[in-house]
Amino acid sequence: MNRLWTGNFILASCVNFIAAMMFYLLMTSMASYAIREFGAGQAVAGFASSSFILGAVFSRMLAGKYMDFVGRKTLALVSMIAFIVLGAAYIPVDNIVVLIVIRLLHGAAFGLNNTVLSAAVQTMIPQHRRAEGTGYFGMTVSLAMALGPFVSVVMSQKYGMFWVFVVCIVLSTVGTLLTLFLKVDERTPSREEQLLKWKFHITSFIDPRALPIASMMALCGIAFSLVLSFLEGYSHQIGAAAGASWFFIVMAACTFTSRLFVGRIQDTYGDDVVMYPIFVLMAVSYVMLATAQGSGMVIAAAVPLGLGFGSVMPCAQAIVINQSDASRYALAVATFFILLDTGTGLGPVLIGGLANVWGPRSMYWAAVVLVACAAVVYVMTTRRQRRPE
Repeated sequence: MNRLWTGNFILASCVNFIAAMMFYLLMTSMASYAIREFGAGQAVAGFASSSFILGAVFSRMLAGKYMDFVGRKTLALVSMIAFIVLGAAYIPVDNIVVLIVIRLLHGAAFGLNNTVLSAAVQTMIPQHRRAEGTGYFGMTVSLAMALGPFVSVVMSQKYGMFWVFVVCIVLSTVGTLLTLFLKVDERTPSREEQLLKWKFHITSFIDPRALPIASMMALCGIAFSLVLSFLEGYSHQIGAAAGASWFFIVMAACTFTSRLFVGRIQDTYGDDVVMYPIFVLMAVSYVMLATAQGSGMVIAAAVPLGLGFGSVMPCAQAIVINQSDASRYALAVATFFILLDTGTGLGPVLIGGLANVWGPRSMYWAAVVLVACAAVVYVMTTRRQRRPE
């Protein structure tokens, strides 16, 4: 198979875009909604936002092990139907605890859907175009990253969260219909997997070979979560409120642009050629945010972050897939996203408190340190793998 742009690949990308849109629509405004609607404090509001991701982590652990027993198409369809039900469940909520429970369940459905799609799409991509195809598939997330936060901020401020929830329900319905036509290559579990079906070990949920790069992504996820959860409030605090909505559009445009070529460069010249500049770009962006004095600097910081964080996801995912056997693709993808989601989910809770002690800028200085640590993990991992035995 040499063709990349098949109808099935395009259909899978559309479903991925819809799921990502719902993620960004709700993630961007949920903390502010919890504070405004339920009087939640900063920590509780942050958890109301990030609990979605923690739900995704739990479901990814199960999806990596059991998706081939249940069926990939079945899980993709069930998770999309769950999106419709849970999108409607937000509307009557009048209690912060119930909101968090719905966020956890919604995140679990998202984790199932994303893990299944990310594993299934790898069978649609020619092996010699792995990084390129993964990058193009990830461009749907870039588009959602631009539209989701912008639509969320505008709609929640002008019309209220009710209409944000309605948009999520409509998108979920469209996604369900598209999934019905998606052709997914099913995989029959091996005899060994059948015997170990109900036996649990850490390797049942985590692929050890994917763990180093996934750990690197956890650090990047913690840093990025500080933008995702707190940039709107931070921009108001530093007098740059106009920069918040445009930040995500500029970042997504740069991410979209980088994914047009970064995969080809990685496939042709190797991982280091793209990974080292990625770390530099992310660090530069967080320094710009930490020192920003107005909307112009906030928006400008979106350029290196879009080029950096927007590229690290498909590039690192391609590394993980190339290190894995075909029978372990699902588990490798699950491991990658489990750690990325864990970092993104816990970041606002772990690092967000710095703002109360050392001021809001301290969060983005912490992000610089996290990126430096991620770079060290990458260097140590690649050197160990290349060392002759």
